[in-house]
Amino acid sequence: MDNPKHGARRGRYRRRWIATGLLVGVTAVVAPGLVFAQEGSPLAGVTAVVAPGLVSAQEDSPSTTVDGGADNQQTSVRGGTALDDNGSSADGTSVQQQGPVASAQTQTAGAGSYKWKNAQVVGGGYVTGLVFNQKEEGLLYARTDMGGAYRWNATAERWTPLTDWVGEKDWNLLGIDAVATDPVDPNRLYLMAGTYTNDWAGNGAILRSTDRGRTFKRTNLPFKVGGNEDGRGAGERLVIDPANHGNLLLGSRKNGLWRSTDYGVRWSQVSSFPVKDGASSGGGISFVTYGPSGSRTIYVGVGDSSTSLYRSTDGGSTWQAVPGQPTGQMPQHGVLSGDGSLYLTYTNALGPNGVTGGSVWKYTPASGVWKNISPSQGSYGFSGLAVDPREPSTVMVTTLDRWWPEDEIYRTTDGGATWTALADKSVRSASAAPYVGTHTGHWMTALAIDPFNSGHVLYGTGNGIWRSKDANASDSGSTSHWSSGARGLEETSLLDAIAPPGGATVITSMGDQGGFRHGSLTKVPSGRLANPMMTNSTDIDFAQSKPSMMVRVGRGGDQDGAYSTDGGSTWTGFKAEPVAGANDGRVALAADGSTIVWTEAGQAPYRSTDNGASWSRVSGLGTDAVVVADRSSANTFYSLTGGTLYASTDGGATFTARAGNLPSGRLTAVPGIAGDLWIAGSDKGLLHSTDGGRTFTTLGSVQSASALGFGKAAPGTTYQALYLIGTVKDVTGVFRSTDGGATWLRINDRAHQWGAIGSVGVITGDPDTYGRVYIGTNGRGLQYGDPS
Repeated sequence: MDNPKHGARRGRYRRRWIATGLLVGVTAVVAPGLVFAQEGSPLAGVTAVVAPGLVSAQEDSPSTTVDGGADNQQTSVRGGTALDDNGSSADGTSVQQQGPVASAQTQTAGAGSYKWKNAQVVGGGYVTGLVFNQKEEGLLYARTDMGGAYRWNATAERWTPLTDWVGEKDWNLLGIDAVATDPVDPNRLYLMAGTYTNDWAGNGAILRSTDRGRTFKRTNLPFKVGGNEDGRGAGERLVIDPANHGNLLLGSRKNGLWRSTDYGVRWSQVSSFPVKDGASSGGGISFVTYGPSGSRTIYVGVGDSSTSLYRSTDGGSTWQAVPGQPTGQMPQHGVLSGDGSLYLTYTNALGPNGVTGGSVWKYTPASGVWKNISPSQGSYGFSGLAVDPREPSTVMVTTLDRWWPEDEIYRTTDGGATWTALADKSVRSASAAPYVGTHTGHWMTALAIDPFNSGHVLYGTGNGIWRSKDANASDSGSTSHWSSGARGLEETSLLDAIAPPGGATVITSMGDQGGFRHGSLTKVPSGRLANPMMTNSTDIDFAQSKPSMMVRVGRGGDQDGAYSTDGGSTWTGFKAEPVAGANDGRVALAADGSTIVWTEAGQAPYRSTDNGASWSRVSGLGTDAVVVADRSSANTFYSLTGGTLYASTDGGATFTARAGNLPSGRLTAVPGIAGDLWIAGSDKGLLHSTDGGRTFTTLGSVQSASALGFGKAAPGTTYQALYLIGTVKDVTGVFRSTDGGATWLRINDRAHQWGAIGSVGVITGDPDTYGRVYIGTNGRGLQYGDPS
């Protein structure tokens, strides 16, 4: 895979994108110039609250204990009901509507039932952890930095998503910082959920399940969790005591070590643990590891370059720094071998970026001896670490940020005395996810060996998972074989999507991946949108009367904009750009493809009539004004800016005001009808104009509107079907209307909410298939639904 460059290094600098206007209480929407912030940005005013139907936990004391209450005081939420390619539940469970169908009219039973699936990409995001259950064969979990958690279906060899039930108000819970699967009772699963530790993010939570993630109960934590922050590839931070599986330990990023003695319902801070803040790195605790059952020994790794490993031999009552430990680096993972040895990987930065040094160490507690067993040395670190439970001297590690020639996987069968590098001794097939290519990958921090099959090994990357069934072949000098192991795991972040009539089913703009052309929704595209191949594509549009013509903009490629004349199969970069050094932004294409209007981020709109060879500034609009093309009249464009609707009738050259006192919101134009406009106006509801924006009518049927899309009209009707992300009759969800917005039918359910879809604001119906709708998510890819 030819990844865009980051400096002189191979690989992408992964940024995860979130919208700056998240829903609180009733649906709220960002103004048309939807701004996305990189991780760590101070998004003021964003609040996380408890999802509908959940009871939040109460703290028993000001800062030390949080109580989830009795199980019967909390409403279970359903997970793990994703549909497979045949529309049935991947794990055999029934898929049921979890919430009431909301409509302004009485609906017949089951009228709103939809089947939901992912448009196939396979992977696309950073898999930060892989955890096998040690008791039951085939039971395996994956965690991601912002796309939730998954359970492996060993029979189907695909992943089942477990957290799609997380709604808009609880978007922050889709970052999973740790996973724990019970070694005594395999039905018990715990997720440490929370995406950011910034002031604007809500506190984290422990999601606990007694049915392997099909349903969860929740304990709110009195501190924040950073599943999408630096150090997220370390761990695991949440572990279960094998000697008493009701006891759990949790290592936080900024609030020390915490303990539960009642299966994760209540938590209290371990006051004797010496590190109660973020340590010198700000990353806090990186892993917690229990010693052999019955030993009462616990090891805790900390993101500190001077004292990074602590041990307790009395079950956590007292702690001491382990003598003789290495300094100058910080531990990523620590795994205890069956022979009592503790293996650790180290980096000189939290990672996954910025690592320029590292090592691998072996500690023998019986003798107190430390030994540097690093398989190689260079300007990179080591992160992924796995010890074979069946062969205690067999260990595997991965490099981190070894940008040239590529990251490496090392394997030893003699406890680190000698190592074998696997990259050149393996055959790789990327047929299941062609865009990934056949390199080993980047951000290889998650690594796991199957406790029941020594040859079965998986590791995570920034683009999904690689999997081998014969990883031990190198032990005898043979070749191991690897293939994509991410089927069912979709973690892309959508920024826009179009469904042109008669052509490709859907084409996307994405963070990190740039975007894909989906000729089929059930087949993986052959590659990302190329020439240029953008790291982030922020917007895409097509010409309504000439849908083979389309444009997209973004950044991270040789050019920041491109056009296609063959429906997105091939692309040509713009020869020029409106403003030197600017990029991203929003783009509109005239109904006949004759004019492009591009508003680069932080700039005024510019127009081009020669496919981006030259540009002239638009008159009448200011900075960051988002322009929308009329979907019928080629010379007409609109812009909703500062509560005023502006229009142009000269191909976007000049704009004049037509209507004022309008809400901020997302402006869209109906295909095939000149002057037919809609505004999704947040808590101001849904507004409609049939006269080119001169007048608007507010629909009484919608309380709030985040985004609106259009699709093929229902049989027997002529007006486009409407698809809404918003609130109707006090229910927030996804709705369909076949009568111009007079009545609405809810088509998603409580099992399918996908976090911050309203803030992402990507929704469009299919112009060729009535009832089909596409919804963009921030970490769960492009969802599409069909009436069941």
